[in-house]
Amino acid sequence: MTTSINEHNMLTLDFWRDTVTYEGKTVPTGTLGCETLNIPDEVIEKLNELCPRVNLLLETMNQQTPNAALLPDAGKAAEEILTLLRDVPPFHRLDMDFYLPGISKAFTLEGLQAYSSAQLSGSLSTKQLEEVRLGVLLGRIVPVLGHLAFSLAEYKKGMERFALMLDAEGSDRTPDGLAELFGRCFPAEFRLNEASPWMALTNETSQYLSVLHTGEDKAKLVKRIHYVTFVGMLRADFFEGLCVGHAPKKCRICGKWFLTTNARHTKYCGGFAPGDKLGRTCRQIGNLRGRAQRELAPDHPIKKIYNRRMNTIDKKQDRGTLDQDAAAVMKRLAKRKMQQAISDVAYAQGSYAAEMEQAALLAEAKAEMNR
Repeated sequence: MTTSINEHNMLTLDFWRDTVTYEGKTVPTGTLGCETLNIPDEVIEKLNELCPRVNLLLETMNQQTPNAALLPDAGKAAEEILTLLRDVPPFHRLDMDFYLPGISKAFTLEGLQAYSSAQLSGSLSTKQLEEVRLGVLLGRIVPVLGHLAFSLAEYKKGMERFALMLDAEGSDRTPDGLAELFGRCFPAEFRLNEASPWMALTNETSQYLSVLHTGEDKAKLVKRIHYVTFVGMLRADFFEGLCVGHAPKKCRICGKWFLTTNARHTKYCGGFAPGDKLGRTCRQIGNLRGRAQRELAPDHPIKKIYNRRMNTIDKKQDRGTLDQDAAAVMKRLAKRKMQQAISDVAYAQGSYAAEMEQAALLAEAKAEMNR
């Protein structure tokens, strides 16, 4: 039986080949985990102010004595958390127009009563599930948002160290190299479920489904994994990305992490460069910088033509076959042409080499001297 693509389930991922689908949106595997590395510290600091207000309600729910008096403030904090994350990757993929109205209804006395009914009912039929859906939503979202600030901070602290090792100069970014580095960081005797909470593998369930993506007419067999925390979901996406050769890289211009899907040591991301008045991307500016550096290198083709011509002029002058005045004019012309070629790609690829030939340069020098 073919199922529709997963949507409106903020803790569920569908993995297929080298892609992951989250909230109905498909991206290269590892994208979500990589984007999380870029969450600004000030966002986490703000979450540290909001999440404890949700966590107060969570504590009473865990003690089987949910306090209805905490609902208004916890609900307001939950709305502020999602609003804060609306434009923050990877949470910008959440359909806030769906979640925010649901929160305002779930964080109510009705929602709390439905939550208690769901707790007492155990397994629920489809009809019963619909009747207590606000309670189910409340029971899912309170733990997620209550622990979110701590989870994201732990994730960034742990995964950024590993990402920096992947990003190091000379690191092997092939699938084999990524596996070898992972083995050094997380050796076989290291048990993830005994590590710090951000590495725990408990409370995950997986299933295999035939899924039909929006706009496609052929189903795909996907591995669907349901998580209980964002940090577990994001870490899994990060590691699944490594399995297919996807790894984070830090942009040398804006300093943000971006995902590479091959072994190349790409230096620049495709995002807009901060502060660039022309609205260029980091990759565009990086390419210009790279070209400038290549042009300054002694072995650059433009420089090689210039250096070869200068050597010829010096040798002919030393042998007495070229007078000093003509040599001086030729050198001045050659330098001017070389500088023009560096700044003008069309000229460099056009007549530059021909104009730098010994005979052509000498003829131009004599013409200038006779004027």
